[in-house]
Amino acid sequence: MSLLEILAKRLIIGVATLLFVSVLVFAGTEILPGDVAHAILGQGATPELVAQIRDRLGLNDPLHVRYFVWLTNFVQGELGTSLANGADIIVEIERRGRNTAILAVTTAVIAVPLAVTLGLVAATRPGGIIDRIITSISLALISFPDFLVAVVLVTVFAIKLQWLPAIASIRPSYEFADWVRVLILPVTALSFTILAHMVRMTRSAVLSVLSSPAIEMAILKGVPRRRLLLRHALPNAFGPIINVVALNLAYLISGVVVIETLFNFPGLGRFMVEAVTNRDVPIVQACAMIFCSIYVLLNMAADILSIIANPRVRYKK
Repeated sequence: MSLLEILAKRLIIGVATLLFVSVLVFAGTEILPGDVAHAILGQGATPELVAQIRDRLGLNDPLHVRYFVWLTNFVQGELGTSLANGADIIVEIERRGRNTAILAVTTAVIAVPLAVTLGLVAATRPGGIIDRIITSISLALISFPDFLVAVVLVTVFAIKLQWLPAIASIRPSYEFADWVRVLILPVTALSFTILAHMVRMTRSAVLSVLSSPAIEMAILKGVPRRRLLLRHALPNAFGPIINVVALNLAYLISGVVVIETLFNFPGLGRFMVEAVTNRDVPIVQACAMIFCSIYVLLNMAADILSIIANPRVRYKK
């Protein structure tokens, strides 16, 4: 298969996955307990008012009709208004999405280079003291869920030492230094969550390449180890490294929901949690589709990049 055919195949699979996800998101919000009309009007609403609201929102239409109307509006960027306060959903998502993007991008910029570097350092002397330290810390971090890491960080640095704020509130008047102080704990918690997997995969991928006949021949020819790692081993290990980085970045998008809720950070994840609490179905649907779309796109990008980085993969398809 040519590269274009493989890319087209991946694109079709990605679109089909997103369609399937949209069905799951719509069905999941439909089976939420309670009624949207009662959530808007309150439990003391008269049956006549409830019937009017249901008719205005199209809740009496067949399920498949409501699904296609909702999906068409979502693709066109028409997300509707909040059932709780009537606010334009797209405006709120843009505002809170910027905060989430800052949190996620800052974490990725710190965690990805650090993970690749630590993985390379561990692979330079497998079985050595540095390798064992890095491997042990990675295993320990994998064992801790993100909310536990966040609670420990808050307990130590916000409550005991009182160096950093426990609540990551954002104000329009904040300058760069204020943003840094607010983001330290959430970014650290997210970095610990995704760091360990990337370190271990980088180490494993580099060690696998180092054991190949081509690298062994380069070692016999006396190629310096640093050049061997950076110019020969690392480029050939890009495929699995890119995959695990993309998967962890995709997990990062879902992990911000927990971290934003714990730190009261005004991002997209907390916005969705608040909407679930208020049974604000349009917001829940929009946020869930955004998170799922980013997850699918990152996985698809990882697959494509690994194929480009390793041409041998094309001939196995």
